[in-house]
Amino acid sequence: MENQEIRKKAVDSARQVIVKAGTRLLTSRESIAELVSGIARLRRAGKKVLLVSSGAVGMGMELLRIPRRPKDLAAKQALAAVGQTRLMAIYAEECAKYGFLPAQLLLTAADLNSRSRYLNVMNCINALWEKELLPVINENDPVSVAELKFGDNDKLAGLLCSLTGSELAVILTTEDGLRDRNPDGTLGARIPLVPKITPAVKALAGGTDNADYSVGGMSSKILAASIATAAGAALWIADGRKKGILEKILAGADEGTLFTPGERIPGRKRYLRYFSSVMGRVVIDAGAAEALLVKGKSLLSSGVTAVTGEFKRGDTVEIADGSGKIIARGLVNFSASECRKVAGKSSGELHRILGSQTEDEVIHRNNLTLMDPSQE
Repeated sequence: MENQEIRKKAVDSARQVIVKAGTRLLTSRESIAELVSGIARLRRAGKKVLLVSSGAVGMGMELLRIPRRPKDLAAKQALAAVGQTRLMAIYAEECAKYGFLPAQLLLTAADLNSRSRYLNVMNCINALWEKELLPVINENDPVSVAELKFGDNDKLAGLLCSLTGSELAVILTTEDGLRDRNPDGTLGARIPLVPKITPAVKALAGGTDNADYSVGGMSSKILAASIATAAGAALWIADGRKKGILEKILAGADEGTLFTPGERIPGRKRYLRYFSSVMGRVVIDAGAAEALLVKGKSLLSSGVTAVTGEFKRGDTVEIADGSGKIIARGLVNFSASECRKVAGKSSGELHRILGSQTEDEVIHRNNLTLMDPSQE
């Protein structure tokens, strides 16, 4: 299938589209008007659109005439509080020109880590779409702290693509897509299509962030692509400074880089990998790692070598190999204290220690997901 045919199919088949715009694209009224114009065009084409909008801190910097993004958390939170109100006011005015309204949702990672809150967010977005509103989502910077942050809005866009079951995510940035590397390490030609995210693709991600004004770079966009493609969606990175870029994407134009959908991973496993809160860790030996990664087996107590953290039955824990690399996550059948008692023990010993009615596995394969999607 030709490049443009693949692009056109990715757009035409998408009923729901996640659009993410970075801070450096949202620093003027004109740039916001251009973005909303493109979104209106997608809506006229019958797409349900959700906007992941950065820009609150940047807008606050503009309003308060602060040239550099502060490092102090409280200072950034204050700028976000100032900038968010102005940003949404501009969105409301621009959307009104096309006959629809924006609706703001501010999220922290905890809102998606909790299963009940995750479902509430999903239901709210669906309700907004049913009313033909434009959900505008940003991280809740004024209240977020390190342990509650997504990291950046690229990742948030990928997560929302997975959560909503959207078929396409578009990340608008100041780069013309993913680029190859020349032998001397400089950036080379743009890569139009990425059919699979391999270690070689990840290695191409040079830093494109500007710490004075925004966060994120090509690495975060490839992470977003990993999340979206694992949900069976396509992800398109394009230069948001180009006039009419969303209209060009709608037409399937050869712009930016399109990551084509991978094999869709079941929702339960996607939730475990990308959303659930990790409460502890189990370290396993080489034999158990091979059983998980190669043979598709459950995790047995005999392969556990160490346990960290305090967790209870049913919590999510991460699984690390002997080198410390996180290779999987899963819902554990035992508490942390029980796991420590049976670590390295055979199944027979496990039942003697914990009782005959207990499960055979520390983590059953059905409740386990590998961190590398290609190994599922």
